[in-house]
Amino acid sequence: MGELRDFVAGMLERQGAVVEALEPDGLVVLAPEPVRQTMGWPELARLGFGGQQPEGTVRIGLEGDWLDRFGALLGGHGCWAERQLKLPGTAAAPGAFRYTALSDEKREGLIWLGFNLGTGAVVDEVLARLRPVLLQEADWQAPDPAVRLAGGPAWQAAALEARLRPLLDHRVRQELEPFLRAMRRRLERDRNRVHAYHDDLRGASLKRLAALAGAAGEKAEADRRRETLRVATIEREYHVKLDDLRHNYALRVTVEWVQTLELYVPVQRFDVLIRRRKGERLIRLDWHPLARLAEPPPCDWGPGLDRTRLVCDEKLHLTEPAGQAACTSCGRAWCRACHPGACPRCGQAVERDRPRISG
Repeated sequence: MGELRDFVAGMLERQGAVVEALEPDGLVVLAPEPVRQTMGWPELARLGFGGQQPEGTVRIGLEGDWLDRFGALLGGHGCWAERQLKLPGTAAAPGAFRYTALSDEKREGLIWLGFNLGTGAVVDEVLARLRPVLLQEADWQAPDPAVRLAGGPAWQAAALEARLRPLLDHRVRQELEPFLRAMRRRLERDRNRVHAYHDDLRGASLKRLAALAGAAGEKAEADRRRETLRVATIEREYHVKLDDLRHNYALRVTVEWVQTLELYVPVQRFDVLIRRRKGERLIRLDWHPLARLAEPPPCDWGPGLDRTRLVCDEKLHLTEPAGQAACTSCGRAWCRACHPGACPRCGQAVERDRPRISG
């Protein structure tokens, strides 16, 4: 709990509180009025971050609503920052997004995405290697004007959203895949249980109805009507139960932006000329000396997480292999970046069988 205690102490001091550390895992806080109102503490509060705490100590942990309270205390602060590492270079923007999946159960998580603002490439792997470097750099250096200029112009909001949305969609689906598999197993189990129960009831009524098929008289006729109504009622109830299951297991996923950090890092940049029959295109590839890794090429269609790219002849788009796969209807290979809606030969629409994630 040491990291959590240090985080809480630093945040409270920035909010005007007087904080004193109590070893091994406590804090004494003299809180101003805004902090007291948001956190629900008295003016003088003792906070504990371990298992065993003295009486009267407010226990702080990752459970409960403490993170929501700290988020309310931060408000709009701490959502965006800039930082320069050592030498002039390009700008990379790692962003944090919180996703919430709500069905019969709830799953929450945090996803970090990063891409190079100078080349447009996805740099998740590079940023993973840069995190230890960031932790070792104690001094926080704001970028110099010349470094910010060398990093390139800022992206427009529409271009940024167009680049982030497919990447974010892909990563959220990856994170939720185990949750979805477990949810489908529970749905299948409940559906089989409901079906078995109503099928036994319906089978018993149909057997009684079959036994009454040859019987005559008013009593037999009344029994047949009763069993016929019972079968209809069982079938209606079965469909109602299925609708309840659909409602109970309906999945809603929301994604919220949490934080962005613009990093100005040193790179060795390569200009690569791509030549095709109808033209040529110049792209930029960066090698990151701090991470000792080259970033993948830019991608005009698809998440762009792997390093394989195909080049179309029409407009020299760089896409993932699936972006230039053959049409399922006419068999012609075509570029999804050039024609995102449908095959240009036969008009077969691009398959959109996955629900859109709201964000």
